[in-house]
Amino acid sequence: MVPSLVIRSCSLLLLGFLAGCATTAPGNVSVRSDGTPEPEACSEEALKAMRILGLQVSDGATMEFDVNQADTSPVYLREGPIESELNNSLGPLYPGTLMYGRIWTGGTQVVIRYYEAKPPDRERLPLCAVARSSKGQLRKMKDSKPGMATMEFSGSGVYIVDGFR
Repeated sequence: MVPSLVIRSCSLLLLGFLAGCATTAPGNVSVRSDGTPEPEACSEEALKAMRILGLQVSDGATMEFDVNQADTSPVYLREGPIESELNNSLGPLYPGTLMYGRIWTGGTQVVIRYYEAKPPDRERLPLCAVARSSKGQLRKMKDSKPGMATMEFSGSGVYIVDGFR
């Protein structure tokens, strides 16, 4: 019979080993004191998929922030998962492609990182992209409540990146 102390020790060792092997899911990053996310690396799968698709850093398109609020103003975006839609082509990704990611609303501007795309005619693909707009257009409106962002516009640009900074 194996002593219970040995069984408990082995169980704790195995549990610690498995926890050390676990990887962080995309978008589960630390947040700075101002509510914006820390830098994050793109997954190897996303970098490989972007190479195969011929997507280059800085390739861009326009998109609607939230498929349920397209062409409306203002738009209310909640912190957490987001489903956006391309308005025009982003390389081989055609209009209507859904973009899946995460939004952070803690800073003065929203931060949106995309980790997957779902073209109308394909399965989901990993990628790395960010919502970006000039002239402060990702700035939240003054009436934004904690955990959400009120935006003047329903969309912005979306750009391919090789890491989130």
